[in-house]
Amino acid sequence: MHRISIRRVYEPAAENEGRTILVDRLWPRGISHAELGNAPWLKDIAPSEDLRHWFAHDPAKWPEFRRRYTAELDANPQAVAELRRLAAQGPLVLLYAARDEQHNNAVVLRDYLGQ
Repeated sequence: MHRISIRRVYEPAAENEGRTILVDRLWPRGISHAELGNAPWLKDIAPSEDLRHWFAHDPAKWPEFRRRYTAELDANPQAVAELRRLAAQGPLVLLYAARDEQHNNAVVLRDYLGQ
């Protein structure tokens, strides 16, 4: 498997960073589809609406969010397999919109895929 990294969707892309995939449930505010080029949007891999609302980007809930989101990923083998297939083809960049760069679903997803 190739390198899997994460990047906030509002940050500029690095040269030759790899294939980008949006992994949020909601489309990022202020970003047009054209700005993301051909980056696929895999919202089915994102945390459920219930989990997203519960977490509300509260760092105090981070350990429990990680546990719950990992359980959701375990229950979603098709979406996980698709990302692993893409990662086998070359470097992969998981795009997310959250302001918190350490406590977001892309961090959990990157770590999960790296297992």
